[in-house]
Amino acid sequence: MPRTSPAPPPGQPAPTVATHCPYCALQCGMNLRPAGDAVEVVERTDFPVNRGALCGKGRTAPAVLSSRVRLTEPLIRRPATGALEPATWDEALARIAEGLGDTREAHGPDAVGVFGGGGLTNEKAYALGKFARVVLGTSQIDYNGRFCMSSAAAAHQKAFGLDRGLPFPLEDIPRTGCVILVGSNLAETMPPALRYLTELKENGGTLIVVDPRRTRTAEQADLHLAPRPGTDLALALGLLHLVVAEGSTDEEFIRERTSGWPEARSGAMAHWPEMVERITGVPVPQLRTAARMFSDAATGMVLTARGPEQHSKGTDTVGAWINLCLATGHAGRPLSGYGCLTGQGNGQGGREHGQKADQLPGYRKLTDPAARAHVAGVWGVDPDSLPGPGRSAYELLDALGGDIKSLLLMGSNPVVSAPRAAHIEQRLRSLDFLAVADVVLSETAALADVVLPVTQWAEETGTTTNLEGRVLLRRKAIDPPPGVRTDLEVLHGIAGLLGHEKGFPTDAEEVFGELRRASAGGPADYSGISYRRITDEDGVFWPCPDTGAGAAESGAPGAVAGAAPVTAEEAAPDTPPDPATGAAPNAVHPGTPRLFLDRFATADGRARFVPVAHRPAAEEPDADYPVLLTTGRVVAQYQSGAQTRRVAELNAAAPGPFVELHPRLADRVGVADGDPVAVVSRRGRAVAPARITDAIRDDTVFMPFHWPGEGRANNLTNPALDPTSRMPEFKVCAVRIGPAD
Repeated sequence: MPRTSPAPPPGQPAPTVATHCPYCALQCGMNLRPAGDAVEVVERTDFPVNRGALCGKGRTAPAVLSSRVRLTEPLIRRPATGALEPATWDEALARIAEGLGDTREAHGPDAVGVFGGGGLTNEKAYALGKFARVVLGTSQIDYNGRFCMSSAAAAHQKAFGLDRGLPFPLEDIPRTGCVILVGSNLAETMPPALRYLTELKENGGTLIVVDPRRTRTAEQADLHLAPRPGTDLALALGLLHLVVAEGSTDEEFIRERTSGWPEARSGAMAHWPEMVERITGVPVPQLRTAARMFSDAATGMVLTARGPEQHSKGTDTVGAWINLCLATGHAGRPLSGYGCLTGQGNGQGGREHGQKADQLPGYRKLTDPAARAHVAGVWGVDPDSLPGPGRSAYELLDALGGDIKSLLLMGSNPVVSAPRAAHIEQRLRSLDFLAVADVVLSETAALADVVLPVTQWAEETGTTTNLEGRVLLRRKAIDPPPGVRTDLEVLHGIAGLLGHEKGFPTDAEEVFGELRRASAGGPADYSGISYRRITDEDGVFWPCPDTGAGAAESGAPGAVAGAAPVTAEEAAPDTPPDPATGAAPNAVHPGTPRLFLDRFATADGRARFVPVAHRPAAEEPDADYPVLLTTGRVVAQYQSGAQTRRVAELNAAAPGPFVELHPRLADRVGVADGDPVAVVSRRGRAVAPARITDAIRDDTVFMPFHWPGEGRANNLTNPALDPTSRMPEFKVCAVRIGPAD
């Protein structure tokens, strides 16, 4: 069991430690109190995101701290037995340094891959990216966040010049006039956030939910649109067509704050309502109602999640929803805008600071000479020594055992979470060397040559960035079991054995200080954020440059595009401003809860309409595979389930996979509720019990993706990639179904 702090005096409760949930991107606030050999979750009502509310995953998170369910010592695969057996830390680190080093020497640095996770803290993500590029010299690094919101990020960049999940805080949602929620089941994926939609309706706002299933979230809607999977792009274009046809565009906003409207308008006008009904299955009257509800509202938001994003056309689909916001003037104004509901706990920060194949810390482009020079200066290396962009996540995994001979993997479980999962499992098995650092022995870790037991949320301090762009501090509450080390200590140890004794500190706050310098002046500027400020302010929204005395030292700018800078008078009314920057000495930037209110982060300050057109999914149904499969989550499990499947209460609520299908489809294929159903695609087969419901379209089946084994939904999914974001098409593929026998 985890070791705790010294016991308090008799009769007094142990003090609590304010921290955040380890799971989704809400990063709900919670207090932890050591209670004997366990840890108790205590309500934390002062944190504004969740105000004390927690889902079952958050309440039961301490269960994974138990030594009975987690790793507590390094494991090495012994040649004599072929099994993973206990080893010392010195032996395990030496074996990893040897495996990675030998591959690099024999085949070159790009023969070594690094794969990270969207649950790693900012400090770990930063250090992992630096380790890949400085110690290994490899370009082959990416992370599972590529499977999360990369299409939304790409569309954000195209339209606004800057990507942050939500350009406004969650507290703005209940105050807007109309929300279109596309492909998100908040009631199950982020239960504490459902109250924002409830409050929206209580305040007189309207809610439109777009989802092929009548989920618990869709049941809250004023209007539920149930399109055929893979047709969200046509739906968004059809709504924009109607807004134009009915004269509901905001011409002043379009003229003053956007560019590219004529081309985008032409594209939308090619998608007339009857055509969109044929593609999507959404009746024209519902299309007209939705268009009027959104355009008639004085303020409005479109929020998307994985539903429209995890497609081979996800970037264009999100772009079409952004175009709808821009055309109606529902962007760049208070209580309006487009936002993405990030999924993973640190999916936002994880890509901002170096895990992504094409990015350097601060959301800098790896191909930008100035960005390379700045980051190389912080790292103390020659800019020319930094490798260029590498493969995206699926392409990297697909190359394992071929060009990539060895892999270091931290905080991810692609054996369950990757598309075409059986194939990816084979690629992992074909590696010359695989090292995994994780909290539990996941299905991926079980394939490794070396497994390292690392600390988790309550056993370490570090920052995360939630879906609002709010940088938060997770605090250490307890000591880890003996034999467990932090990921920072792991990288420090391997780097030292590979000849880099300096540059990889083990103290998280020291790493964050370096991250601040590396991010300074970049789009995701953290240079004005400190652990102290996060604590005092319930988190700080980026961009937050260092506008005070430290700005010259760090290279941070005095203002950020789209942000409201602090004036000299506001920061220090009795102090003359600096004549060069207009900032007062030691002025403190407040952070940026709301982006784009004055200008967008493009060169000319205007948002860009991006013309798009509907196209089919990469794989449409045919005579051999006549049914559509879509995948998603259930409330009691999280992502690949590596941690939540070890919690008894959560397993009791969601013990295993299932196939959700409509009664008419069940009759056609001859299965009854609870019968084992075989689902077969061109890539594989999965078997799970039938769950028959009229809450799904009769041409579609749904499977959750949290489980391995014969119910592994990602055996079926299609790795077809979006040409811009390189996001796989998890959300739609063609399958056939029938009784499992």
